[in-house]
Amino acid sequence: MSDSWWKEAVVYQVYPSSFKDTNADGWGDIKGITSKLDYLQNLGIDILWCSPMYKSPQADMGYDISDYKAIDPIYGTNEDIDHLVSELKQRGMKLMMDLVVNHTSEEHAWFLESRSSKSNPKRSWYIWKDPKRDKDGKPQPPNNWSQILGEANSAWTYDEKTDQYYLSLFTPEQPDLNWENPDVRAAVHDVMSFWLDKGACGYRMDVINLISKDQRFPDAEPSLGPDRKYHPGGKYFINGPRMHEFLQEIKHKVLEKYGAVTVGEMPGVSDVDEIIKTVKRGTGELSMIFIFDIVDIDNVPGKVRMTLQDWSVKDLRRIVSKWQKVMIEKDGWNSVFCENHDNPRSVSRYTDDSDEYRTYGATLLALMQTTLNGTL
Repeated sequence: MSDSWWKEAVVYQVYPSSFKDTNADGWGDIKGITSKLDYLQNLGIDILWCSPMYKSPQADMGYDISDYKAIDPIYGTNEDIDHLVSELKQRGMKLMMDLVVNHTSEEHAWFLESRSSKSNPKRSWYIWKDPKRDKDGKPQPPNNWSQILGEANSAWTYDEKTDQYYLSLFTPEQPDLNWENPDVRAAVHDVMSFWLDKGACGYRMDVINLISKDQRFPDAEPSLGPDRKYHPGGKYFINGPRMHEFLQEIKHKVLEKYGAVTVGEMPGVSDVDEIIKTVKRGTGELSMIFIFDIVDIDNVPGKVRMTLQDWSVKDLRRIVSKWQKVMIEKDGWNSVFCENHDNPRSVSRYTDDSDEYRTYGATLLALMQTTLNGTL
């Protein structure tokens, strides 16, 4: 099999919680996925990308992981995954897992140890900082970064027991791992090898471009205005100073051994050179990344998502043409998509989902995607 077999593959995202419920508990499960493999095969699917199914308190629908090597009981068991992989193999199909390693759940054993005391060996597995103090001596966050999933809130969470803050870019329940610590990176490599050894073909890598932070942790510019206390700090952690180093390490220590396929979720990046450095054939760290220009087409620049602005077919053509040309000329590779679990349904969003035109719209989107250069 070619090292670039995935270039001709069709990838289908399964959101496990809503896909197929076989035990009537209101949650989809792994047995439900397995039961629909013939249907998926008939659609022409080669790879199933399953959103996180690991053990989790579900503060963020499984993107807050408390055990990377265990399947959450609401979805099934590790043995169910083994059976799924076996059934996929029989049909010439593969399983792609979702890798969420910018952060863990606050209930992960690593974090429980880390927050137990300043002297715990795993304290440095997460990003802890002393508080600033206001005029009354009350603790304040180390800087003014805002939370990604709630810009009115700080990206730092105070731990009263140890009188320090930990970085939690998304929610307080999702503390960020400290990738500067080589033990953290080794633990992530071990997790990746665990599922690849069980038969996974690769990973969709959640917000993987946020793993390297500017170690100065400076204040963000007051981009939301002088009346706001917290502001987006992405300048200091999106494609951070050591990101490529960390991804190269993953590539050489894990991915190359398995011939694994990867697709990186890398929000906030539009620089062509940065993207090509990540996905260039031979030297890039990842097989491909998600470029969000199409799903962001109606977002008002500089505003929160889904603020909505008008767009035209010319805008869509401009985006598609740009990235097709870039990847061909610079020897990179596209992932071709126009929706995922974070976005509205594409037929409703980009076409007309009325009874009269829904089929036409869906057909047009399918025709566009299947005729573009890249992995669908």
